Parts: sequence; C-alpha cells; structure tokens
Amino acid sequence: MNAEGTSFKREMLATLPSLRAFAVSLTGKHDKADDLVQDTVMKAWAKQSSFEMGTNIKAWLFTILRNEFYSQMRKRGREVQDTDGAFTERLSVHPSQYGSMDLEDFKAALSELPDDQREAIILIGASGFSYEEAASICECAVGTMKSRVSRARTRLTELLKVSGESDYGPDAVSAQVTSGNHGF
Repeated sequence: MNAEGTSFKREMLATLPSLRAFAVSLTGKHDKADDLVQDTVMKAWAKQSSFEMGTNIKAWLFTILRNEFYSQMRKRGREVQDTDGAFTERLSVHPSQYGSMDLEDFKAALSELPDDQREAIILIGASGFSYEEAASICECAVGTMKSRVSRARTRLTELLKVSGESDYGPDAVSAQVTSGNHGF
C-alpha cells in the first residue's frame, strides 16, 4: 500500500464513530447501522481512486452512507412499518424529573421527526457539518437544509415541551445546591 492509500485508510477509520452514529440515526437499529457502515466502507474502499485527498473525507463518506441507506430502502420498496406500535413502545419512557431533558425522551422525539428533518438536524447539530456540507451530502439547496433544520428544531421544541431557557440544565432547586447558594 502506498502512502496515499495509508493516509486514505487512516482518515476513513477516523470517521467510523461518526459514520456509525449517523447510520444508527437513519436505521434506528445498531445491527442494521453496523451493516450500513460496513457497506459504506466497502464502497468507499473500492472507489478510493475517485476521492481527492485533501478534500472532506467525512462529507464524502456520509454521502456514500446516505445514498446506500436510501438505495436499500428503495430496494425494499417500503419504509419500516410500526403498525402494532412495538417500535414506538420501546422508545417511549416515563417523564423524567421536572426540568431535565432525558436522553431517552430526546431519542423518542427525534424518531418522530420526518426523515429529512431528522437527517438534517443530526448532520448539522450532532455531526458538526456546515449547512453547505450537509446540503451537499443530502443533494439539496442550502436554503432547503436550513429550512429542514429550523422545522426540526421547532418540532423538537414542541415534542419536548421546551418553553424557554429555564428548561435546560438543572431545575431551580438543583441549581441552588450545585452553585453553593443554599438560600441561608
């Protein structure tokens, strides 16, 4: 393997945790996500000659992963159905303590977003892509990506019943305890 091949391999391996997180967000299942990442890596390895070193390998790999996911969805000819509510039941959790945003609540709310909005908010908010990079990955206009993120944020705010800044972080009692201001 030449130096360029070694560099490609090193950069590709560094993106695996982010690729897997994105795959889980798309598939909703860890085993399917692992398969999707493996398919992505195999395609990327086979097409490494089409990658231009020095450009954004993470965006390139995310594009391959996303295209592979939708290609697999088209092959199945339908989306995953949840007619008996089994999937939704596993995602639902009892409300957590007032004032805290529980991770399970967030995951459940995230799963209720339309696919395009969930994908956009994950690419921008969790994966750190710019709007331009995310738009390129999703093959849409930058304005479309901004709109999807905005709608996703609005819907998550509604689903999580976030009304203002005080809904983030510890509740009022916890804040007093951790700040050392006990009101004595």
